[in-house]
Amino acid sequence: MATRPASGTPNVTSASAAAALTSRGPRPRRLNDPRPRPRPGDHASILDTTPPVGQALSGGVWGCGAASRSKMGTTAPEPQCHLASGVLRFTDTHAEIRVPALHRVPSSLDPLYGLVRRCLDLIQQNPLPTELLRAALNNPSSVRTAQVVQYELGYVVCAAVALLFTVAVPVAGMCFCYCRSRRRCGGRLRAHRRSLGCRRHCLVTCLSLTSLIILTSVICAFVASQRVKGQMEPGLRAVPATLHTLRQHIANVPQGVQMVVDQFEVPRQQIISDLGGLSRSVGLSIHAQLKAMTYAALAELQDRAGDLQTSLHHLQILDKTVRELAAARAELEPVLREQRRRTVALLDDPRCTSCASVLGRAQSLELGADYGKVPSVEKVLKALAGLPRSDFAEMIRQGNGTFNSIPELAVERMAQLIQDLRDEMGRVTEKVQSIADSFPLPEYTRPASEALGKAEERSRPYLREVERFEHYRWIAGTVLCSIILLILACNVTGMALGTYGLSKREDPSDYECRGEAGAKFLLLGVGLAFLFSWLLILLVFATFLVGGNIQTLVCRNWVNQEIYKFIDTPGNLPPSMNLTRQLNLRRDSNLSATYRECKSGAGLWEVLQLDKSYDLDEHLKTPKYTADFQKRLGDFTARLGDVRLLRSEGRQDLETFARSGVDEVDYGRFQEEMKNPVVQTSLPALARSLEGLQKMQRNSTVAGRLATEARALWQMQNSTVQWQEALVAKLAESVRFLSRLAPHLQERVKTTLATTASVEAQLPVQAQQILRQEIGCFTRKELRYFAQYLNWVGQTLREDVASCQPLATALDNGRVILCDRITDPWNAFWFSLGCCTFFLIPNIIFAIRLSKHFRPIRNRLISTGSEETCPFHIPRVTALKL
Repeated sequence: MATRPASGTPNVTSASAAAALTSRGPRPRRLNDPRPRPRPGDHASILDTTPPVGQALSGGVWGCGAASRSKMGTTAPEPQCHLASGVLRFTDTHAEIRVPALHRVPSSLDPLYGLVRRCLDLIQQNPLPTELLRAALNNPSSVRTAQVVQYELGYVVCAAVALLFTVAVPVAGMCFCYCRSRRRCGGRLRAHRRSLGCRRHCLVTCLSLTSLIILTSVICAFVASQRVKGQMEPGLRAVPATLHTLRQHIANVPQGVQMVVDQFEVPRQQIISDLGGLSRSVGLSIHAQLKAMTYAALAELQDRAGDLQTSLHHLQILDKTVRELAAARAELEPVLREQRRRTVALLDDPRCTSCASVLGRAQSLELGADYGKVPSVEKVLKALAGLPRSDFAEMIRQGNGTFNSIPELAVERMAQLIQDLRDEMGRVTEKVQSIADSFPLPEYTRPASEALGKAEERSRPYLREVERFEHYRWIAGTVLCSIILLILACNVTGMALGTYGLSKREDPSDYECRGEAGAKFLLLGVGLAFLFSWLLILLVFATFLVGGNIQTLVCRNWVNQEIYKFIDTPGNLPPSMNLTRQLNLRRDSNLSATYRECKSGAGLWEVLQLDKSYDLDEHLKTPKYTADFQKRLGDFTARLGDVRLLRSEGRQDLETFARSGVDEVDYGRFQEEMKNPVVQTSLPALARSLEGLQKMQRNSTVAGRLATEARALWQMQNSTVQWQEALVAKLAESVRFLSRLAPHLQERVKTTLATTASVEAQLPVQAQQILRQEIGCFTRKELRYFAQYLNWVGQTLREDVASCQPLATALDNGRVILCDRITDPWNAFWFSLGCCTFFLIPNIIFAIRLSKHFRPIRNRLISTGSEETCPFHIPRVTALKL
């Protein structure tokens, strides 16, 4: 199951906190920052003990939505369901009883197969003999020979040609034997002519071409014969095996349906596994989507608490510092007046050399800033007395902890729902079991099983006979093809020896043994051709008659489904062959319609004759099994977002802080007064001037007094004025912070209070909304598991377990085996063998004519003797015509 990756909780900060970084020295610690916050002065921060708000929390494992980054007071955008439903994997439990579909395998002999089919289409152009077949099946005695001859007219013509060949060739062979016994056929040429060389070359070429054609044909015949033999045995075995598989398929339907129903354990376990993580996923998703809004509110509340504490600290510093400065001024005033009097008197002494230049500065030795004029902050401090009354740190910690406990709270609140849903899955399992319990096939498939069993038993004897006759055919074909090869060997040997003998003969009348041997080999091939040609033509005709009729009567009409139409027509088949009744098909259906329905993937219950209709789609409707499951999820409600961020005493503290008058103090008066120095004249500069005058004096008394006054000035600067300047710097820091905070105080406190109240009000509402969305996402995801299973059940029952498609597949396999794998090479065999047989006629003619050219030419004056064995040469005198 897909889960969203866990993501760390972002740091919670606010815009006001960021803006205050430049207005106050210490920066407030972030809510999830483990580092301690620096404390101003001696006051402890209210957030020092606040634990981290966020933890590394992940969103819902159902993939619903993302963390909301909504602004304060706005509703989080509705999350989208990114369902990550996995694909359920179910066990294939019915593979061992399937009927594998067979297909026509492309072959190098396909062009030959096509040529043979076209030839058969020319020989048998008649359509399916419906009337003749009806009469043959219902009343065989009524079939007339004339009807059969009329339909088989093309085959009758071929039979006549074969009969003529069978008679003519042996008769011609006997005539040739008689002629040879009289030494008239296949002898020697009587005279030499110039054209004999051209005639001899022409005969050699024709005989070579004829032999090549015969060789090609006999190779094709050998290959086709082997393919018939190779396909016949597995094809014959496939008939009872297919019938047995069909019967087993029908018999195993109940077990197969139960196996399919048992596969409900796959989605059930997946759903129960998902239920185990539902409650925590919902809590995590609520937390993830609301944490930005909640943490922002807590951050603002923390900032206001920090503002309250820091403002109180700086107000106390301001009030105390002003009092100290006023007291210090009062103490410094008489001392400074006395110091001015003494210094002016000394500088005005006539004995003081060059003292007039410093006299002016000494006369202006007066106090500067008067902090008794600045506004008092006692009223503000009185209003803030006793604040803060509430423990903001603990309040934020509790609100933070309550919000972070939402995932655990969701687990607790949804525990009963999870248990109810698990119990509901047990009841759904019982409902799914009703699919198998109400499946109606077992009592309706018995007729079909019995019919298939009878067909399987009755087919075995016939198949054994077919296999036996095929064995004889293969032996006969192999022997006769070997004889044809022997004839070709004689031709090749004869032509080779004869040609070689002619090249060695010096005179056409000379006797040459190799040429004579070549002629005898040619005549041996002729003799074999005469001897076995009638056997060849008989084998060709027998295989042609069987294969041709199977192709034109069965295969051609099987492909265009004319056979199905014939079977579907009432009255064509006898009652004992009524397939609709034997297979218990629907009364309103027929074989063609059933074949088409099964081919398209219909179930057995859709083609069988059932007493009452069975609608599988009605049993596989998802709401039938998921209504209660979905209703329990839809009716569930739970409050998971009740978080108290700010209690009443904390709210009163912030309201008192806002009304305290911090923003009404005139901090500009403080800043104007701080521009004035503690003393108008710089004491260090005046002291250095007096020290310089001391070195210029001739009167030691005046010089000693100048040194004394310089030391007094340095002592006043280091002990009193410098301390007051440090107090002024401390006062400036507090004034600077308060002056920057004051203009925005009312707005910030008001915004914080409104935000806190809004978040407290929105959290339960949005948590409930997210709860509904998460449960909706979960519901849709689990319903997809139900839908996957029920869709798989329907597909498996229709296409596999209770499908009638194996019936259509078996019929298609029968056509592929009979027509494509057996009949095509069978017909290619007789066609190739017939081609060899008919080309033996020109082969005989060319061999006889050519054999004369390999013997010595007979001249006119040759003495009587053997015209074939005359060993001497008699000069030719007169040439006689043949």
